[in-house]
Amino acid sequence: MARYLVTGGAGFIGSHLVEALLVRGDDVRVVDNLSTGTRANLAAATAAARAAGASGTPSFIGGDLADLAVATAAVADMDYVLHQAAIPSVPRSVADPVSSNRANIDATLNVLVAARDAGVKRLVFAGSSSVYGDNAELPKREDMPARPLSPYALQKLVGEQYLALFTSLYALDTVSTRYFNVFGPRQDPSSPYSGVISLFVRAALDGTAPTIHGDGGQTRDFTYVANTVDGVLRAAVAPGVAGEVINVATNGRVSLNQLWNEVQRLLGTSLTPVYGPPRAGDVRDSQAAIDKASRLLGYQPIVAFDDGLRRTVEWAAGRPLPHV
Repeated sequence: MARYLVTGGAGFIGSHLVEALLVRGDDVRVVDNLSTGTRANLAAATAAARAAGASGTPSFIGGDLADLAVATAAVADMDYVLHQAAIPSVPRSVADPVSSNRANIDATLNVLVAARDAGVKRLVFAGSSSVYGDNAELPKREDMPARPLSPYALQKLVGEQYLALFTSLYALDTVSTRYFNVFGPRQDPSSPYSGVISLFVRAALDGTAPTIHGDGGQTRDFTYVANTVDGVLRAAVAPGVAGEVINVATNGRVSLNQLWNEVQRLLGTSLTPVYGPPRAGDVRDSQAAIDKASRLLGYQPIVAFDDGLRRTVEWAAGRPLPHV
């Protein structure tokens, strides 16, 4: 039985990692300050794991990883660290770069120091496709130059660089996984900084027109959360990947207009969105090259976009949907 620390484990992606680890029978510890995560997410993850036959329960440490003492206590005796804790929002980082920096850089450095001192086997970092910025070339490859357009993107890039430094300088085994627009159950639609899919689904269920920033032609590599979880867990144990940066996504592209039309088709609504000005720091198009993940991790998407979107809508609606 391996011992895993999931930082930010009460959050959207973190709670899905907790669920998957419990199902495998691993020993799981969560550290979270509950600034964006919730106890309800952990309860849902534990319940889902038990429904799948697991019997374990994650232990929990409440605290801010920007406090080195919290990071040290959280990492103690762990084999692996899955560092998901962050304020994962481009617009929030633009509005409040100081708080975003504390959560995304200060906390990451503390976790790295704690992991180095505790002798963990590997630390896997939740990176972001936002580091590619406005590079027009598609798909985005890991060897492309970074062009961050927001404090959040810059902070994620600095996190990657810190991991690479700790690998080369201190021999701490690290891997950075770059996420691309992750979506799925437990993604909070109540926040203005939530992912666009959760906001679109909530708008359709409420019968209100969503706001699309820009013309809606911008595209994203929407990645169902089960794919992200699979990639991260593979990155935690794959041999020979220390210091690597690896995209975890689907190699697909869906525009916001296409997304809204598909949500409406699933829910049987007919609402015209409101178009507003583009958001500062947003990129026009995003699509991941995943050949590196395939080669190094044996990764391939396990849930297609259409299936993932249906699962997400059904979760939000609290009912199965007719196949239309």
